[in-house]
Amino acid sequence: MANTNDAPEGAANTGNGNTQQPTLNVLAQYVKDFSFESPGAPNSLRGRDKAPGININVNVNANPMTDKQFDVNLTLNAKAAFDKEVLFNVELVYGGVFRIDGFPQEHMLPLLFIECPRLLFPFARQIIADATRNGGFPPLMLDPIDFAQMFQQKIAEEKAASKVKVS
Repeated sequence: MANTNDAPEGAANTGNGNTQQPTLNVLAQYVKDFSFESPGAPNSLRGRDKAPGININVNVNANPMTDKQFDVNLTLNAKAAFDKEVLFNVELVYGGVFRIDGFPQEHMLPLLFIECPRLLFPFARQIIADATRNGGFPPLMLDPIDFAQMFQQKIAEEKAASKVKVS
């Protein structure tokens, strides 16, 4: 006969054992800012014998909302040009509200700047692809982004900048 006071299987033990599992939950996802421009349309839609140059910029920002909730914004800018003619320019700020609980403090920055944008990226990628397709161009399918490498590069740049200021 089962004891009705037992916790469900897989539930965190928050009793005397203090073995609460760390959690990362997506509470909301949203488009904060979005812009698509095709200043040369309809002339920019004509076929070309070679692919346009596409410049893509990515940025991640995170801000605390409460002690356990964080607003993380993934900013993607993509500009396609052929010679000096801008074919399209798309800008997207895609955000998510995350609840992070039970992780050691030293894991917070990697969670906010690597894991959270990794979860947001597929949705932002789809918005960019749909916008470029709806603008009359082939869908721009962004390659996967290595947020861990981006984070490590940002930390290295901040360390280098702090050494310059101290000297």
